[in-house]
Amino acid sequence: MTLASSHRSVLQALLAGTALFFSSSTLAQETPPESAPKGEVVPPAALPPPAEEKEKEKEKSKPWYESIRLRGYTQVRYNRLPSFRVNDSLINDQGDRFLGKDTGFGIRRARLVIFGDVHPHVSIYLQPDFASVIGDQYNVAVMRDWYADIFVDAKKEFRFRVGQSKVPFGFENLQSSQNRLALDRNDAINSALKDERDVGVFFYWAPSHIRERFKFLVDSGLKGSGDYGVVGLGVYNGQTANRAERNNSPHAVARVSYPFLFGSQYVEVGTGAYYGRFNLSAAPRDDAAYALARGPNMVDARAIVSLMIYPQPLGFQAEYNIGRGPSLGSFPDEALLIDSRNLQGGYAQLMYKLDGVVGVSLIPYVRGTLYKGGKKFETNAPRYDVRELELGAEWQIWKALELTAAYVIADRTSSRYPYEQEQGHVTRLQLQFNY
Repeated sequence: MTLASSHRSVLQALLAGTALFFSSSTLAQETPPESAPKGEVVPPAALPPPAEEKEKEKEKSKPWYESIRLRGYTQVRYNRLPSFRVNDSLINDQGDRFLGKDTGFGIRRARLVIFGDVHPHVSIYLQPDFASVIGDQYNVAVMRDWYADIFVDAKKEFRFRVGQSKVPFGFENLQSSQNRLALDRNDAINSALKDERDVGVFFYWAPSHIRERFKFLVDSGLKGSGDYGVVGLGVYNGQTANRAERNNSPHAVARVSYPFLFGSQYVEVGTGAYYGRFNLSAAPRDDAAYALARGPNMVDARAIVSLMIYPQPLGFQAEYNIGRGPSLGSFPDEALLIDSRNLQGGYAQLMYKLDGVVGVSLIPYVRGTLYKGGKKFETNAPRYDVRELELGAEWQIWKALELTAAYVIADRTSSRYPYEQEQGHVTRLQLQFNY
């Protein structure tokens, strides 16, 4: 075979292979890929995860400290404006230490709240107050709330609250001072619990849509009380906040409250009660031999009914409670004896919410309070006779700034010895900034 014929044979073999290669490629392109049989579902693992799932996975993998948030508010007051009947002996130590003589500007509350979810089933709520008063020392840091909510179910409808928190009794006691219209809580209900709080274990239940409604009634500016469940049950020490237990006899409390739509207006009705024994001691004075009538552990029990017609734009709020609790007697022969005695009282408040007139909202209000009964946590549990009328208006300039003006006409028992009855008027201003 010659060299030329050898080259020709190799060239022919190369051309034949190239043709075979291209014909195979063309056939492969024209043949459609084999599809899955009808009715067969593609495994989910083969599909890319949706955006929602990615976000959920991101949230789950987020460290707990990235879920913690901060918020709070501060209230600055001045109570020395001119009024028609000034009485420097008219005081209310539980409500506002800046009432009375030799007072000026004061910080009533300075709150900072640390809250958030540290686990899918555990959230925390920690709130100190940097404007508390201890003796003659003002602006002292004191713990208000320090608790965890432990959710039993995935929908978070059932939960236990463990730590120091508000005791579920009444509506206004549970309503944050950040949202309340009147500058101070009423004596009739607030006399049940100093600082509204105690250490204990509480159980709350509410359907998820009602929990959303509780949140809406606060966030919308309608002055809701917050989410304390449709049903609330609990046991707590009973000596009130930041005080040691003294008798190994816990208090028990139960509350039911339900918000609903009546036409186009939200209404909330509730009832509740608590029972326990409160331990206290007498503090006799040289000219007044205060003493216990029958031992230190006294029956402390109340029942309450509550009504809230949310301001849309006209609103009405009222509560009334009856019961027994430690107090001095009201008659001369028992004026120095502390015993468990009958108590009763309540308040009613009318309000009107004007949105977008000037700033965010303007809410004028009028509130009347009546109370006859003791204050167990004050020295010698003085028996109060309170008749008070408050007229005022809250102006929310921006979400971060509110100004409240109030005029109070009061006839009330003094919280200081010799616990005399005082009458007078007070003109008050409060600036609140929210953050």
